[in-house]
Amino acid sequence: MMTSEPDFDYLPFTGGPYRMTMGLMALKPADWIEIDSRFATEIALRKSLLDERRCDVLAALPGSEAACREVLDQLAGFLPERFPDRFERAGAELVNRDSGERWTVEGDVRNPLDIAGRLVQEDLCILQDVEDELRLTAAVLCFPNRWRLSDKLGQPMLAIHAPVPSYAERLGKPVDRFIGMLAPERPVWRLNWSLTDDPALFQPVGHGRRDTDPDITPENAGARITLRIERQTLRRLPRTGAVLFTIRTHQRPLEALANRPQELGRLAEAVRGLPEDTARYKSIAPFRDALLEYLDSASPSAIS
Repeated sequence: MMTSEPDFDYLPFTGGPYRMTMGLMALKPADWIEIDSRFATEIALRKSLLDERRCDVLAALPGSEAACREVLDQLAGFLPERFPDRFERAGAELVNRDSGERWTVEGDVRNPLDIAGRLVQEDLCILQDVEDELRLTAAVLCFPNRWRLSDKLGQPMLAIHAPVPSYAERLGKPVDRFIGMLAPERPVWRLNWSLTDDPALFQPVGHGRRDTDPDITPENAGARITLRIERQTLRRLPRTGAVLFTIRTHQRPLEALANRPQELGRLAEAVRGLPEDTARYKSIAPFRDALLEYLDSASPSAIS
């Protein structure tokens, strides 16, 4: 079965001073979408969220219809070719071979982005040029890392990232320039990391906490704190010219890295090097001291 367990292959901790960069890398077309052993569990959660909290996780502005359909068309072509053990085409339908679910993906398809969000573990965000600005016009966002789709829908990139410290000064123009030049044949990917005191995948609120959490201690930090890695991809859709931003969330309790002390040491450097405003934005501030004591005790210098 074609699955992978890449969670801790994705550890973007390099040590040294904190630097805000785009960190973009070329993406091989075959690596666009990931499937791992949590596929069935996460697809079930996405289905539940789309059925029960639809307004919180799915939105599309007028004018995004063609782009939403193109996203579904791209997935309907990609998935059975890349993951034939999981998906197959049956005429106008795409079939999940594990669950037996079937979706019509040809002809007149209602709510194509809803279907797309039930197919993969990735969240899917569509960016389009509106009045000479790149704006978020549609998304299926089941696993947000403490942001709400309703707050960002229709906003340009600068407004979307307004809460991110120093984004406007350091990355605003370079990001807009890069996306404006992004070609369909040159998709890219990047990594983003965070640490949370909540293991839920659906976290629409919570950024910027400042209160200290007395329940997290150096002794239990490994079990209580979750390492959350986002594998993000950017590609321009060839038919509509919209940009598709995907977010694949991998997470594990921090203690799952106990046998990789070098990585814990790099993470300690990264946390220690965060500016205060960035630590607050990432909601690390409430448990930063306990976290660092835990990481230092598990790092190579402590072990040796």
